[in-house]
Amino acid sequence: MMKSWKMALGLSVASLAVPAAIAWVWPARWAALLAAAWGAGAVLAAAGAIRANGERERQRQERALQQAAIRTLNHHRHDWMNDLQVLYGYIQLNKPDKSVQTVERIKERIALDSRIAKLGIPSLVFFLQSYRTVGGSLELNVEVEEGLQLGDKLSPEAGDELTSAVIGAVRACQFGGTGSSGEPRQLSISFRQEDGDAVVAFCAEGEGLNSGTGFWELIVKNTAQSKLIRMERSGHNRTDLKLRLPIGM
Repeated sequence: MMKSWKMALGLSVASLAVPAAIAWVWPARWAALLAAAWGAGAVLAAAGAIRANGERERQRQERALQQAAIRTLNHHRHDWMNDLQVLYGYIQLNKPDKSVQTVERIKERIALDSRIAKLGIPSLVFFLQSYRTVGGSLELNVEVEEGLQLGDKLSPEAGDELTSAVIGAVRACQFGGTGSSGEPRQLSISFRQEDGDAVVAFCAEGEGLNSGTGFWELIVKNTAQSKLIRMERSGHNRTDLKLRLPIGM
């Protein structure tokens, strides 16, 4: 698909040589008019090829987003069905204590999903909610301070930077350092407001995170270009750190 639109664009540009040659061989008014008309047509054809490719790319990204949303919904539906089957089993076995524990676990997960949604940054919310469908070997634990809402306190650019930093931290925990490929890793992320800043705290656990190009080094690299996000250590462990983003930016 990409080759076809590039070929169309190349042919449109290359075709300008034809009127140029005609105007050079026959330096008459009609030749100049023909060259101008041909050039205008070539420009329109090139613009059409670029526009068509842009529309195809937009549709491709839209399909990818829809597929990711469907996978996320199917995963949540599967979780709900599992919980309901467990709850139904406890009810049939007349185990009220276990039934209550299951209901409380469901309530906690619903409350967490609600707090994540209320963060108000669409790209960040979508990433956190959909991660479980593509998480692989990394176990991601998320905590959000009750009532924290960032959507109306951060500019779209600041929200995008925060999302990129969080995604970068997840990737760093997945792929940073060295260690056996089958060794599970855990990353805990907590969101809260502190001293006028939005604070995201990370705590990573797993073999090899401090060796090679480790977790800390990758986070530094990912946030080096940010003009808004500040990074700081949150403990003696090199895998414990905080990102701060001033609210109102």
